[in-house]
Amino acid sequence: MSSTSYHRAASRERAGVPPDGVELSETARLEAFSDGVFAIAITLLVLEIKVPPAHEATGSSLLASLRHLWPSYVGYLITFVTIGIMWVNHHAMFRYIRRTDRACLLINVVFLLCLSFLPFPTAVLAEHLDDPEGRRVATVFYGCSFIVMALMFNLLWWYGTHRGRLLGADVDREAVDTISKRYRFGPVLYAAATAIAFVSVAASLALHASLAILFALPEAAPRRAHAA
Repeated sequence: MSSTSYHRAASRERAGVPPDGVELSETARLEAFSDGVFAIAITLLVLEIKVPPAHEATGSSLLASLRHLWPSYVGYLITFVTIGIMWVNHHAMFRYIRRTDRACLLINVVFLLCLSFLPFPTAVLAEHLDDPEGRRVATVFYGCSFIVMALMFNLLWWYGTHRGRLLGADVDREAVDTISKRYRFGPVLYAAATAIAFVSVAASLALHASLAILFALPEAAPRRAHAA
């Protein structure tokens, strides 16, 4: 590359202009598709709560059968809230990232793959949480699913914001840096919550619930309006 070409490419990068040959598009279709996957994943969770068998088949009261489903309620609540908060943050992400390219779309697809997988580890957790021998493995499996999802969420954010690659022209870069620092701790915190399961399953699940609340807190508000 000649010196002139190099400086021209560097100037385009600093200005947030894509390199020659890279096609960018708006994020509307990406967001619409993602919203659909979020909605399906969050709906599938409730399908894992099985209706208790008839009284004659179980030999126990309906109330007792409903109480026996408490692991399903726990898994449903934690995962539903986590997916819901993830949707809120995914939506907020694209207030800053206003363009997309092929790599961004592919990263988002892998993120959605991890997201749509969550009903399965939630079902495994619900099935084995009342089992002294299986609850620890089920909780670790559950936590590992969140670690991978958090890593993909970070990768999506990093790709869109690195050197202003896909950011809107008027975003607050200080707010972007603040959010980046906050998201960076996500995989570490989920890893810690997972590791604690080897000591206490209850503490691990409590930490998972706490992380959902933590990431529900408002992000740094931008000082300038974002591109519509």
